[in-house]
Parts: sequence; C-alpha cells; structure tokens
Amino acid sequence: MSHRQPVRVVDRHAFDTIIDARSPAEFALDRIPGAINCPVLDDEERHIVGTVYVQTGAFEARRIGGAMVAANIARHLRDTLADRPEKWKPLVYCWRGGMRSGSMVTWLRLVGWDAQQLAGGYKSFRRHVISQLDALTPRLDLRVVCGATGSAKTRVLHALAARGEQVLDLEDFAHHKGSLLGSLPGVAQPSQKHFETRIATVLEGIDLQRPLYVEGESIRIGRLSLPLSLVAKMRAAPCIEVVATPEARLAYLLRDYAYLGDDRAALAGQLGLLKELQGKETVARWQQWAHEAQLPLLFAELMALHYDPHYEKSQERHFKTWAARRRVAAADLGDQGIEALADAVRALEDDASPSA
Repeated sequence: MSHRQPVRVVDRHAFDTIIDARSPAEFALDRIPGAINCPVLDDEERHIVGTVYVQTGAFEARRIGGAMVAANIARHLRDTLADRPEKWKPLVYCWRGGMRSGSMVTWLRLVGWDAQQLAGGYKSFRRHVISQLDALTPRLDLRVVCGATGSAKTRVLHALAARGEQVLDLEDFAHHKGSLLGSLPGVAQPSQKHFETRIATVLEGIDLQRPLYVEGESIRIGRLSLPLSLVAKMRAAPCIEVVATPEARLAYLLRDYAYLGDDRAALAGQLGLLKELQGKETVARWQQWAHEAQLPLLFAELMALHYDPHYEKSQERHFKTWAARRRVAAADLGDQGIEALADAVRALEDDASPSA
C-alpha cells in the first residue's frame, strides 16, 4: 500500500463528504461545517465503554466497544452510506483522530472507497478555528453598522448581502437578537465553540481587500461571547449609524418582536431583570402591560426610558471612531425603507473611494 500523507484541516475541501464519527452529543456541541454525523458509538454506548474502561480496564472496554462499533458501522453502511458511488472519497474524524475514526476508515477502505482520517481529529479543527480567528480578524476591513434599538440593523445587513456585499451576521450565528428581549422562542443558542466555528468559516471566505459589514454588538450576545480579537477590531473600525425616527423604530419593533405577545409570562419575567435599573414601580407597570399584551405601550416606554438614554453614551464608550461616524437617515423601516438604507450605506463607500 502506498504511503499516505496525514490529512490536515486545510485539506478538508478536497473530499466528497466529511464524516464525524463522534457521538450525537459531541456533534451537537460543535463540528466541522458540512459534516454528517455517523457515530460509531452513541452517547449511551460511549458512557458504557468509558465506565468499563475505568472499572475493568482497556482490554474489556475495547472488547465491548468493538462489538458496538462494528454494529454501528454496519448500520451506516446499510443506511446512510448505501448510495455512495465507487469513486466516493470521504474524510473521517473523531475527537483526536484515534480509534473511532480509525475503525470507520478501515471498514470504508475494505469496501473500496478512498477513505482518509483527519490527523488530530476535531481537536486539530478546533485549534484551526482559533488560529484563523486570531490571524484573519486583524486584517479585516470592517464597517460597523450601529443604531438605536429598533433601527432594523440586521435587516439592513441582509439587504447589503443581497446586493453582493460581504456581511458577518453575528446575531444569526448566535440565534439571539442581542438585546434584553433578544432570545428566540423555542430556539436554543449554540455552544460557544460552534458560534466561533461559524464566524471563522465566514472569515475564511472573505476577500480581505473589500469591506465587511457587521452590526455593532456588545461583548456578549445572549450567553455567548464575541472573540476578543473581533471585539478589538470592531471597537477601532469606522461606524455607520442608522438614524431612524422613533415612530419608524416603534413600528419596526412591533413587527419584529410580535411573538413576545405569545408568551406573556415569559416576557414579564424578562422585564423583571430591569428592577434595579428602572425601579420596581416602572417595571411593575411594564409587567402589567406584558400580561395584557399591550406591546405598543411597553415598547414605546422601553425605548424612551431604557434603551435610548444609554445608547449614545455606550456607543461613545465602545467605538473609538464614534465622533467621526457617518449617518444614514430613515423615516420608514418597511421593506422599501430598508432597501433604501442599504443603498445609502453602499453609497457611503462610493463617496469614500479615491476615484469618487
């Protein structure tokens, strides 16, 4: 057999399929983008093998685990992998590039496929993500889109992406809108590792000579933390402020957060977190409105008393170039208004170019 070179993370795009041989729980926490999960041990089996290893020793763990691994690989060959052609070339990984992926590669090669094992497994991919974030972030040509709560910043990013601009949608990756009421109903946030994986994946495909638009976020989005290198880059980057009228913002918030009226108790519970900042009396009034689904009254006061008073100071504190920010105005944040904002943001770039 010819000598095979170890397959590194940067070589992964040369394969037809990437197979994650780890357990479903490990896969859910984080994985290589595009990988399919074909566990050689499920979560319970992995726990059983680990317990046997501790209590009885390595040989007994391998004997019991080996039978489980063989049964699972047989099932994958019958089901998930049954339709793969003769020239199919998969890359298989597990936690460290050890026995789990090695077992699967052995069987896939016996079938006749050119299966390869990722050297170092998921751990090597995780190191790659961290090094990519640290290496690429300082080189980004960021444009930070800012604006008071309800300024439709995320929708503006989507409209920019539809026009072919480069966009980093952190709130999409975080499954959270970034504000106190930003958690999405029925949608859990991903793990910190998977959040970072999605950011690194976008950065790998970025043209560093072109601007990358990102929303002005705080250090945390829900329970997730932005990579420190990205925070530092955002803090120093040029800012573009969406300046929308209070009326337009309120109308937008009522559309964008309409689902909050579906679970009134949960909304009231979230508002309770503001007692120290806003006082019991104010928060009690807001909670009453939440229970009555009086969202227009609630959001109008949240804007006037909670979000807006702190907005300017926090922007000045967070963004070094805030005083030199460029502005785009909007009296309407409906579909047409957002399209117009995206065009206005792009026009700023044209105005700033040397040929303008």
